[in-house]
Amino acid sequence: MDFIKFKETNNLTPLELKRKAEYYQDLTNIEESWTGRLDAQIANTFILEAAQLIVNSICLFEQGYFDASFYSLRQSLEVSTVMTYLVDNDEGTRETELAKWKAQSRFPMYSQMLKMLDANKLVFADIKAKLGSYFDVLNTVKHKLNKYVHKQGFNTFYVSKNHPLNQNKSREGFITEYENYLKKCIGAIAVFRLAIDPFPVLLNDEEVYAKTGDSMTRGYGDKFIEDYIGWKNIELYKQTEMFLNHYESIIQGESKNQFTLGVVKNQFIDKNHTDEILKQKHLLSKHDLNAVILCGFSEKVAKIYCIGGLLLYFSSTESNRKQWSWSGLDFKNFKEDNESYNLKYDEAFISVMELKDDDYFIEHNEEFNAEEIEQLEQIKDQNKPAK
Repeated sequence: MDFIKFKETNNLTPLELKRKAEYYQDLTNIEESWTGRLDAQIANTFILEAAQLIVNSICLFEQGYFDASFYSLRQSLEVSTVMTYLVDNDEGTRETELAKWKAQSRFPMYSQMLKMLDANKLVFADIKAKLGSYFDVLNTVKHKLNKYVHKQGFNTFYVSKNHPLNQNKSREGFITEYENYLKKCIGAIAVFRLAIDPFPVLLNDEEVYAKTGDSMTRGYGDKFIEDYIGWKNIELYKQTEMFLNHYESIIQGESKNQFTLGVVKNQFIDKNHTDEILKQKHLLSKHDLNAVILCGFSEKVAKIYCIGGLLLYFSSTESNRKQWSWSGLDFKNFKEDNESYNLKYDEAFISVMELKDDDYFIEHNEEFNAEEIEQLEQIKDQNKPAK
C-alpha cells in the first residue's frame, strides 16, 4: 500500500448495507411525489435534494465516513424543514424569506423554523399537533445525529471507533443504529412533503385515485408507508384540516372505469373498450378525447403524439416501429412536410392531423388508403375551431 492510500484509509472501516438497493427503490416514493401546486413549485427542487442527501449518506456510510453520513442525514431533515417553512407562509413572508435564503443571509435554524411554523397556526402546525409523538421521536433522532456531527463521545472519533483493538468487534449494532436513523429521515422527508399538499396519501386511496385526473404526483406505496411513516401516523394525518378539505372535494366526483383510468393516468388506450371510454368522455381532457377518437379510427393506428411530441398515447395495437425513442425535431419535420399522410417513420408511418389548432401525429403500421384519408378529413372538418 502506498503512503497516500495508507493515510487516506488508515482509520476507515468500510461497511455494507444489505438493503441498499431497497432503500434506493423506496426513495422513488419521495422523488415521484412532486407537487403540482403552482405557488409551491420550488418545493420540488427541495424534495429531490433531500432524496439526494439520503443517497449521499448511504454512500458515505458504506465507504466508512460515518460522521459525514450522519451529517447528510441531518441535512436531509433541514432541507425538508426549509421547504416547509418557505411554502407554509403567506405570500409576502414567503418571498421575503426565500430572498434571504437565496442570498445566504440571516436565516432561521432548524429548531427556530419549527417554532415559527408552530406559531403560524397554518398547515404544518395542524400536522405537528396531530402527530405530536411522531415529531417527538424525530426530535430525538435529530439530537442523536448531532452527537456524531459535533463529535461528542469517543465513539464518534475515527481513531477510537476504528482502532485496531476494535477492528474485530461486530459492526452489526452500529449498522442497525444507522439504518434506524436512515429510515426515520426518509420518513421525515415524506411527512414534511405532506405539508405541501396531501396527494401522496390521497392517491394511495383507490377510490380517490379513480376520481382524480392525471398528476405529476404519485401516491406513496403501502409498504413505504408501513416501513417509513406508519399507518397510525397516516390515520392521524388524515384528521388534519388540509387533508379533509381535499378529500371532501374529490370524493364527491365521478369514478372513472378502469379503461378511462388507463387513458387519463397512463395514456394507454385499450381499443377493445373504446365504447366504455367514450361513455366517460366528459372525464377526459381535450387531448385524451382526441387521442381516443384517432386511435379508434383504425386498427392500423398504434400511437398518437401531440404537443410537439411531448405527450404520447399508446394503444393495444403494437407499433411496427422498433425504436422507443423519438424527438421533437421529428414532428417538426413531419409538420413542415408537403404531405400530411403516410409519411415514413422507420418501420411505421406518420400522418399529421390538425384538430382545433392542435397538431396530432398518428403513428400507424400500414398506409392509410384513400377512403381512410377521406374519413380523417371529415374528422378534421368536424373539429375545426369556431370562427
